[in-house]
Amino acid sequence: MKKTLALALALAMVLGLAACGGGDKPQQPSNPGSNAGTSANQPTGTPENIANKDKPLVWFNRQPSNSSTGELDMDALNFNKDTYYVGFDANQGAELQGQMILDYITANIDSIDRNGDGVIGYVLAIGDIGHNDSIARTRGVRKALDTAIEEGGNIKSDAVGINADGSATAVKDGKLTIGGKEYTVRELASQEMKNSAGATWDAATAGNTIGTWVSTFGDQIDVVASNNDGMGMAMFNAWSKENKVPTFGYDANADAVAAIADGYGGTISQHADVQAYLTLRVLRNALDGVDIDTGIGTPDDAGNVLSPDVFKYVDAERSYYALNVAVTADNYNDFLDATKPYAPVANQLDATAHPTKNVWLNIYNSADNFLSATYQPLLQNYDDILNLNVEYIGGDGQTEANITNRLGNPSQYDAFAINMVKTDNSASYTALLNQ
Repeated sequence: MKKTLALALALAMVLGLAACGGGDKPQQPSNPGSNAGTSANQPTGTPENIANKDKPLVWFNRQPSNSSTGELDMDALNFNKDTYYVGFDANQGAELQGQMILDYITANIDSIDRNGDGVIGYVLAIGDIGHNDSIARTRGVRKALDTAIEEGGNIKSDAVGINADGSATAVKDGKLTIGGKEYTVRELASQEMKNSAGATWDAATAGNTIGTWVSTFGDQIDVVASNNDGMGMAMFNAWSKENKVPTFGYDANADAVAAIADGYGGTISQHADVQAYLTLRVLRNALDGVDIDTGIGTPDDAGNVLSPDVFKYVDAERSYYALNVAVTADNYNDFLDATKPYAPVANQLDATAHPTKNVWLNIYNSADNFLSATYQPLLQNYDDILNLNVEYIGGDGQTEANITNRLGNPSQYDAFAINMVKTDNSASYTALLNQ
């Protein structure tokens, strides 16, 4: 009797364990890697239980750095193990812009000197005197046109104001020998395009300033150069298009590329399609807990990969840089659609393997032509491809507070992409994430 009862009790215990699933293996998290340990039953797109200071962060477009010296802010670039910068190779692009202008002058030397005085005069619209990209572009133009002055091993990038007689201390009169004849090159004027509210890279200011310069110099102006296309197009539309004065910008904005057919001299594509992809791809990889090079230098499971001729990674700077291409009358038709995703990285990711995550992303100035008309539309194309739910915040281009005030609850996001107003203001953002 006791033996029968013991067997019955044992059988009951076995059946009870089976009913409770006690023999199953522990369920694995659905998103292994940096977010491992999260319940697999957590709703897709809901931020996981990770401290904000440990969430993936990408600085983009404005590299954390000292606005006076250009020295990189390595504390910001190493905020956590999943922090990176995405931009473009500013020096390579600046040299391309300068060379593009020089090539145009050389090819059109018989007609470019409008008043025949033997002086090729140019004016230069500077975007932001404390911005590394703006500094590089100013230096690139001056180096190519032989108007550069070095100080402490670097080319001066200060604005000269009005330089009618060539006596400015930030530049010198350059010399070019073309077709056996020597020409003087003079930077007649340069100015930071900053509006009364403090916003830099301001197109409206540039459009007004070209009128002032023309009233001062008239037909002495043979070339117009600009640190970006927003300012370049403002000057082109206000004056140089009608007067057939070649104008050169930077960014390959759609309107500037199209304007090459109407006499715009040329622009530089900083491969915004590659930059926008990298901005979100780096976050995607960190969120998935995979090698950071996935879908960048090595193919991902959808076949996305970039070739080494369109980007580079500098490990010591934690930075991905897109490479630049000159856009001129010879090739502008290939760049007319500035918001089209780059074909080699336009393959949709599987949402099962790469579940939707929430990203907070800001644009420093909603009125900036390049960022609003080119970069953000590209981001919005890639966010679908990469299964990222991105909240886009547009700043006023003047204060960080206009942006940071809208990051009141960082805990609701899985990752962050930050485009600062000023390059040395990273702490305005990291302080919020450290709370």
